[in-house]
Amino acid sequence: MGKKIVVVGGGPGGYVAALRAASLGADVTLIEKENLGGTCLNWGCIPSKIMKNTAEILHKCRKAKDFGIHLDGAVLPDMAGLMARKEKILDSQRTGIAGLLQGRNVHVEKGCGRITGRGTATVTAADGTTTSLSWDKLIIATGTTPMNVPDFAFDGKKILSSNDILVLSHIPETLTIVGGGVIGCEFACIFAALGTKVTVVEAMSRLLPLPSVDTSTSRLLLREMKKQKITVFCDTVVTACDTSAKGCSISLSKSPFTDNLQAKDPKKDTLYSDLMAVCIGRTPLSSDLGLETIGLETEGPGWIPVNDRMETGVENVYAIGDILGPSRVMLAHVASHEGLVAAGNAMGQEETMSYNAVPGAIFTMPEIGTVGVSEGQALKSGMAIDTASVNFRVLGKAHAIDEIAGEAKMVVEKDTGRVLGVHLIGAHATDLIAEATLAVAKGLTAQDLAHTIHAHPTMAEIMGEVASKAVGMPVHG
Repeated sequence: MGKKIVVVGGGPGGYVAALRAASLGADVTLIEKENLGGTCLNWGCIPSKIMKNTAEILHKCRKAKDFGIHLDGAVLPDMAGLMARKEKILDSQRTGIAGLLQGRNVHVEKGCGRITGRGTATVTAADGTTTSLSWDKLIIATGTTPMNVPDFAFDGKKILSSNDILVLSHIPETLTIVGGGVIGCEFACIFAALGTKVTVVEAMSRLLPLPSVDTSTSRLLLREMKKQKITVFCDTVVTACDTSAKGCSISLSKSPFTDNLQAKDPKKDTLYSDLMAVCIGRTPLSSDLGLETIGLETEGPGWIPVNDRMETGVENVYAIGDILGPSRVMLAHVASHEGLVAAGNAMGQEETMSYNAVPGAIFTMPEIGTVGVSEGQALKSGMAIDTASVNFRVLGKAHAIDEIAGEAKMVVEKDTGRVLGVHLIGAHATDLIAEATLAVAKGLTAQDLAHTIHAHPTMAEIMGEVASKAVGMPVHG
């Protein structure tokens, strides 16, 4: 009989780890308390992209005349129809994952998993029945939940989490989003396209205040969001939200967290909107796992520390995905790769996790794709670099599809010309970043990319354009 491996959590890290371990000959049990696919499939990546697709179609329909199309009558969003489509797709994806697990003889236990000691665990089902399990190796992949703020806690009616937004039965006339990070900016663009008057409140000096997102990308996104009639308050925090009346009365003040030394008080101290969505971070789901029974200590609010083999401080126990916290990279595709590494090592292989070339995909309008270091990160680290930037409007395809807003920026090592980072904002940027990811991962130079033939007319030409400019032979940029 193979090693008994128990995986707690059926998200993109957990189910991939289970599949990999089973392929290597393990006897695998996967515990999932809700639906297979985790946050990404059920409450994040996929449902929000389904909504974004509808929003983009609606936006295109409103511009039909510009494309030589005449539409009779009003073009209106149908929230009930959108939600029905979303659920159909999610159900199909869950069924697909279940089929993969079944095909590799992974046993799935539905319920809340809890570690009860070295080598043992229990699963408590919704009806209260308990199943005992034994394990030789344990992989923890329980993920996170939206962070709640006591001063304006989620009520699911007027103060919403990112989960609540995905099950709205109507399109609000006005919506305030607290947090100008990835989730907040994505929802801002979606609801603005659906017809909502959106306001974003961000504590830092720019939208997407992440080290991996170049400041020029943030500036361009702000410009495009303003074109979409989205109001943005940076250097600002929400201090309270009164829901006693019809909507939300939201109190604002200057942010104590901003990196802007010249930050001023907000132009208004109160906002009024139908709903307020709070998208400011995630909280680890580790408190009820029974980690104390095996002596596994956590950090901060409950993050689990690991090494690059995904091993925790307890022998035979691994952890992957968002439960590792912001010291790693909290992305679904990273969790999946961590799952492969953890499963391989649990089965006796020698694998390590590298975060040197992790692509970031942000589904704003326009989209953003990033990989490697930003200019700011490079300069802060003392790297000798050159940068080159090209606007998407140089591409014939961008004009053909009426998506000319955007920029490609490349960060290269001055002495070698090696590509250290690429930052794209524009149509299909989340797909286009794949070539740049390979370049960073394999240590390719801007010269290598500049001399790679890119099909014309395509959006992919932007990589050739920016690489050509980086090596001093610009074509159109």
